[in-house]
Amino acid sequence: MEQLLLALAKAAIAERFGGAPIDKEAYYRGDARLRERRAVFVTLKQAGRLRGCIGSLTPHRSLLEDVIANARAAAFSDPRFRPLEADEWPQTQIELSLLSLPYAIEYRDEADLRTKVRPRVDGVILELGGRRATFLPSVWEELETFELFFAHLCAKAGLEQGCLVRHPQISLYQSQKII
Repeated sequence: MEQLLLALAKAAIAERFGGAPIDKEAYYRGDARLRERRAVFVTLKQAGRLRGCIGSLTPHRSLLEDVIANARAAAFSDPRFRPLEADEWPQTQIELSLLSLPYAIEYRDEADLRTKVRPRVDGVILELGGRRATFLPSVWEELETFELFFAHLCAKAGLEQGCLVRHPQISLYQSQKII
């Protein structure tokens, strides 16, 4: 299944550059699990650097449709980057993160939160005042400490670095990394 998902993400992007159209029914016949509602993030990298990352936090369409839509969005619609061009495509690596269902956690304060969030295991969704941001579990590889991880997550949400003192809603999820 993992290789099938990677092939699907590659085909979704390659189709925009003149590749063969995706035969969704053939994919569904190849693995019925593609019909399940699942959430996936698609991350694109070039020479180890982020080139696009778009995904779904909760399942709202089939896994097949989510991979296709998020692969194309990561390549062509991530607002942080210009759309991927055909000459960049051969140097682009794809990584998928198949997400579990997020679950809200209760915590008293920052010290209590530290005991509930597992670095390198948990992805985190932070919500406060109508703002929301997430980091996949793989982000712990770059932002290794609790302080650094949450400072950047608060900033990503458009909040001040110390936003944990305002007690935002925190939800956790895990992901299966596919490369």
